[in-house]
Amino acid sequence: MARYTGPVCRLCRREGMKLFLKGDRCYTGKCAIDRRAYAPGQHGQSRGKKPTEYGIQLREKQKVRRIYGVQEKQFRSYYDKANRQKGIVGENLLRLLERRLDNVVFQLGFATSRPEARQLVRHGHFTVNGRRVDIPSFLVRVGDIVGVKEGSKSSPRMKEILSSLDRTPPKWMSLDANAATGTIIALPDREDIQLPIQEHLIVEKYSR
Repeated sequence: MARYTGPVCRLCRREGMKLFLKGDRCYTGKCAIDRRAYAPGQHGQSRGKKPTEYGIQLREKQKVRRIYGVQEKQFRSYYDKANRQKGIVGENLLRLLERRLDNVVFQLGFATSRPEARQLVRHGHFTVNGRRVDIPSFLVRVGDIVGVKEGSKSSPRMKEILSSLDRTPPKWMSLDANAATGTIIALPDREDIQLPIQEHLIVEKYSR
């Protein structure tokens, strides 16, 4: 599946907020949003036209896609699946995205950003219930144990991450820093997702 390989800082500038796609760099003065808080491109500073209702909905969808690193076709698949489930469609959608293995790895602190988590998963550095899983879109379930593969703990990057592991994961998962494992103890609730997302706008867009 094709994916975006260009400069990710311009994605943050286009959405007008930090998407935290560059890990630690996003917390320094080098962050593109802090230095150039306007849209990229030749006319980025002069865009003053009021967005349409559709434009607002589109930007919200694009923002969420870029936060989780999901392509359009896959994102639509998540929406269709959320629409078939019981409950509020927008919350179902966010719950599915949160359950992605790359997001879980990031939330547990085993990576500094979701893009890095995706890369580490693809390279086979993590296991689910003791079995190696290299699919970033793998959906975890209650009771699953996500851990760093034993052979990967000695790699320079994983040693660096594990030595400074200080992230507090959301309440729907627990972290055992000594064992470098995390357990899914519940499905995420809407209040567990602290991202500035207005999911009803996405539902409105796809319901047009």
